[in-house]
Amino acid sequence: MTPLKDKHLLVLQHVAVVLLFLIQSCGGQHQMIGPTQPVVAMIGDDIILPCHLEPTMDAVDLTVDWSRTDLKPRSVYVRREGVELLTEQNPLYTGRTSLSVNKLQCGDVSLKLSTVQLSDAGTYKCLVPKFNAETVVVLAVGKLNLD
Repeated sequence: MTPLKDKHLLVLQHVAVVLLFLIQSCGGQHQMIGPTQPVVAMIGDDIILPCHLEPTMDAVDLTVDWSRTDLKPRSVYVRREGVELLTEQNPLYTGRTSLSVNKLQCGDVSLKLSTVQLSDAGTYKCLVPKFNAETVVVLAVGKLNLD
């Protein structure tokens, strides 16, 4: 080979390595971002269990699964293809959970939990199966002692 062809081949190999790196590091490598500290709530509060996709993307039509492994059934909130699946939900959470559709458009899959109860304390898992991405959110619940 001539020196010019060697240089072109070397440049092409370098470009291929860079493209492969970009595909592996950026292509579909979504992760869930949640809080590093427990979320603290008082009985009766309405609270948000934070969780969002990184990098940001529209999550309206994705499956989002919030669960607690210590419960049966485990599901706290399930949304598939834009529809809430209430039949899979643990009865303890009936009518008390929701996701914001506006926030879903920005990758925010945070769970709103209304009228917090002492039994809500625990470890929650937020999962988006399409990316095999999950995070854990710990909820601590307290009550006021007015004695």
